[in-house]
Amino acid sequence: MDTAPAVEDVEAKDQDIASKRRRSILGVAVVVGVAVLVALLLTWIITSAGPTNRSRPTVTVGAAVAVTGDLPIQLDELGAVTPVQTVTITPRVSGTITQVAFREGDMVRQGQLLAVIDPRPYQAALQQARGQLARDQAQLQNSRLDLQRYQTLLAEDSIARQQFDTQAALVHQNEGVIATDQGALQAAQLNLTYTHITAPMTGRAGLRQIDPGNNVTAGSATGIVVITQVDPIDVIFTVPEDNLTQIMQRQASGATLNATILDREGATALARGQLMTVDNVIDASTGTMRAKARVRNASGVLIANQFVNVRLLVDTLHNAVIVPAAAVRQGPNGPFVWILGLNNTAVMRNVTVGPAVGEQASIASGVQAGETVITEGGANLRPGSQVSLPGHHPPTAGGPGGRSAGQGPGQHRRGGGSSGAGVAPSP
Repeated sequence: MDTAPAVEDVEAKDQDIASKRRRSILGVAVVVGVAVLVALLLTWIITSAGPTNRSRPTVTVGAAVAVTGDLPIQLDELGAVTPVQTVTITPRVSGTITQVAFREGDMVRQGQLLAVIDPRPYQAALQQARGQLARDQAQLQNSRLDLQRYQTLLAEDSIARQQFDTQAALVHQNEGVIATDQGALQAAQLNLTYTHITAPMTGRAGLRQIDPGNNVTAGSATGIVVITQVDPIDVIFTVPEDNLTQIMQRQASGATLNATILDREGATALARGQLMTVDNVIDASTGTMRAKARVRNASGVLIANQFVNVRLLVDTLHNAVIVPAAAVRQGPNGPFVWILGLNNTAVMRNVTVGPAVGEQASIASGVQAGETVITEGGANLRPGSQVSLPGHHPPTAGGPGGRSAGQGPGQHRRGGGSSGAGVAPSP
């Protein structure tokens, strides 16, 4: 008996049953997936329904009250101390150093004796110049007397005209010799003066380059000592080209821009002064221009080539609405803040940001003084979110999350001055 057709029928039935099972499982999976999607959609709709939905969790936030005050607009830049004058003291005559009259590192005054070159050769040269002048003056006097005699004889027609003219020329020649002698005498006097080397300005003496007994030559490149003027002293720093127009306008109006010199950490004020001028060329590689501030340095705390921080007060924004910089955020439509609305709900408000300094930012429009802005926790907020405040007493802009308008600001923020901790969500 042939059993092959029976086996084939059984296998076909098994395949049909397995195919039906797969279709049934797939259908169940589709139904479950659709149910999950519907559940997720309903959950999203419920959580986005608004502040009236009590299932949305309350977000704990930090807050500050917007205040009105004066905001100093200032730049914090890196600078280097540069002396107003630096002079290398070089000998103007040659000779042997017989005395060094200064101590290294001491302050020297203008006209103070620094060193002495052996003056004896120059005293002898001066004496020779005086003797030469006296001799030639006697010759000039004698030639003038002869000229007077020849003039009388010429009037009596006792001598030839040529003899009188020759004597007159001799007088002029001797007068020229006297002028030369007088110049030589002045040169000898100067050379003798140069043997006493004095300070051309008031400043601090550096390390000396010579010792008594050394021979020096006039115009030696090494010199004797370097003197730098330390009070007042200059600080060279760079200014961003974006701020140049405001600085130049302030200077053109006659305003004095105050500069504070801080240490390298920017924590301690070392000296104070004013902006003197800015350069006339912008560095194309950095987009900055060099500026010079001159400060008092009576204590000598600033040293040439020292690196410092410069805080330049460009202007003061009066009666500005000030909030903590942390309250200002960036969204697709520009800067915005979260405002604490009625019933402790979050309200998103687009703002126009003014200058910002350190942890403070000024608001040109969008926030009124007295309104409470959210400074912390804004990344978790949606319009209408229920919020809670620690202690239920939001601080002012000078408390946690910000400083008061009168406190010291930090570094100037460029590019609009806004800072944010998140991106605005879609309302």
